[in-house]
This record gives sequence, structure tokens and C-alpha cells, in this order.
Amino acid sequence: MVVGVLRLTLFLPENHSLKGKRQVLRAIKDRVRNKFNVSIAESDGHDMWQRAELGICQVGSDRPFVDRALREVVNFIDSLGLAPLGEEQLEIINC
Repeated sequence: MVVGVLRLTLFLPENHSLKGKRQVLRAIKDRVRNKFNVSIAESDGHDMWQRAELGICQVGSDRPFVDRALREVVNFIDSLGLAPLGEEQLEIINC
């Protein structure tokens, strides 16, 4: 079993409230869940209005599949145009 964990930072420069941030993140998370078979949640920056960190997890049987799936998620989030992407950290664990 292979587990991939991706930490993705998003910037929300136009945002001026936590309510607005939640709306953008909910839209991103719902679309990712509908398109991909991954777990996704806000993992850090809960009290910051203009920055968020998402944690995305994929489990699979081989490393190339997990890596490719998480990279597709990043490209999809970027293509939505809802928030500019920042730093991304990918960790793949063989269990």
C-alpha cells in the first residue's frame, strides 16, 4: 500500500473575511471530491483570511499512480482559478 499526502497552500488576496474564505474553500473541496477519489480538508491557517492550507490524501497500490493522481488534483485546483497556488509539499509513504 502506498499513501500520498499533499500539503497545498492557497492564497486568497481578494478575501476580507473568514466567511468568504470558507465559501472559496468549500467550492474547491466539493469539486475535488466530486472529480477525484481523494480525502481533502483544511489543515492549517484556520484563522487567516487570505491564506489556507489544504491537506489532500490518496491511497493506492503503486507509487506512480498516487503521485500522478495528486499532481492531477493540483492541476485541477489551479485550473479552477478560485485561488492562486502557493507552496506544495508532497510526501509518499510506502506501507
